[in-house]
Amino acid sequence: MKAFEANFDGLVGPTHNYAGLSFGNVASERNQAAPSNPRLAALQGLAKMKTLHDMGLLQGVLAPQERPDIHTLRRLGFSGTDAQVLSQAQQQVPRILAACCSASSMWTANAATVSPSADTLDRRVHFTPANLTNKFHRAIEHETTGRILKAVFPDPRHFVHHQALPGVEHFGDEGAANHTRFCTEYGASGVEFFVYGRHAFDDRYPARQTLEASQAIARRHKLNGDEVVYAQQHPDVIDQGVFHNDVIAVGNRNLLLCHEQAFLEQDKVKQRLQRAFKGDFHTLEVPTDAVSVEDAVTSYLFNSQLISRGDDSMMLLLPEECRQNPRVWGYLNELVAGDNPITALQVLDLKQSMSNGGGPACLRLRVVLNEPELAATNGATLLNDALYQQLHQWISRHYRDRLHERDLADPHLLMESRTALDELTRILNLGCVYPFQR
Repeated sequence: MKAFEANFDGLVGPTHNYAGLSFGNVASERNQAAPSNPRLAALQGLAKMKTLHDMGLLQGVLAPQERPDIHTLRRLGFSGTDAQVLSQAQQQVPRILAACCSASSMWTANAATVSPSADTLDRRVHFTPANLTNKFHRAIEHETTGRILKAVFPDPRHFVHHQALPGVEHFGDEGAANHTRFCTEYGASGVEFFVYGRHAFDDRYPARQTLEASQAIARRHKLNGDEVVYAQQHPDVIDQGVFHNDVIAVGNRNLLLCHEQAFLEQDKVKQRLQRAFKGDFHTLEVPTDAVSVEDAVTSYLFNSQLISRGDDSMMLLLPEECRQNPRVWGYLNELVAGDNPITALQVLDLKQSMSNGGGPACLRLRVVLNEPELAATNGATLLNDALYQQLHQWISRHYRDRLHERDLADPHLLMESRTALDELTRILNLGCVYPFQR
């Protein structure tokens, strides 16, 4: 049966700001307290979606979270009117307020892990929202994420929606940022590749994903154990800013592009992938003497999207920062001139997202759908020219063009955000997915 790989990108939320909340993320820490431009960020993300749509790829849209998160602030003991809750939080614990205003759900690579029906024993698509326990500002996302995913993929005959794993560090789950699927064709049974940073009871390294979380998702998604491969991130690179696997590796179809320092016992990882794939599998390793780990982290070379083209070749969709790094850009031009499936480069301007530590691959959740599953998907969330124009106008009407961390307690920002999101749920036919709508 014919199948398609859809990219569902997260719309950047109205409170996009640089509060430096993500310890271990070099760009997030470096740009803390700089003013942000939520309108430009959202338009840059939307332009990226339109680029993929214009290439003929299936492109979907995922709504942002409600922010500021008044519900969580009230759970933490703040009371009174919404304006009073914001004021108290800013005066007493401004870092908690910043966390409850984060627009980090824009990086939907962390939204969930998705297994297509070709891989699962019950032949349905399985979704598990990531609990994101490593960071408070992300750990408060998964309930709304689950509601949004159910609104986009509503038919239980085709889609299974699981709850997030238990919200403790032992089962720390960062979603598809640490998960890659390899296959010959998107509709064929594939190999699911889970990358973890540590074992649950081994705290030597500040890694976010645990092996136990990956194993739990494989069980609940009813995956064939012979077609699942687990690999550990190399601990030496985690402290250099490789907080997720998608900062050091990217894969598509039968190709893995990775840094030579990506995995612990990397040769054995490649051998396990080759055995599980049972076919023509390729690994392209980027040598350290060509691109250092620091170059990879600052340019987000591996946080690019690796996409299939009509002639079975592949294209890398890269952030502009790759072109600005002479070593990375030199390597990439040698790569496309060589004998391998990657034959083209496309550069995207995502500076607002990149300044907070998220590149092209962070912004999208990959969902493989066959034709009946695509027909059962909420069509209002699938990008076309009309929806692009509608969302462009929606962003231009509702988003500010400048935001400082001190603005997060402004009650007008809360009302602006709620008004925008209420309208968005109608545009995308989501129903009532936000707490303020309930």
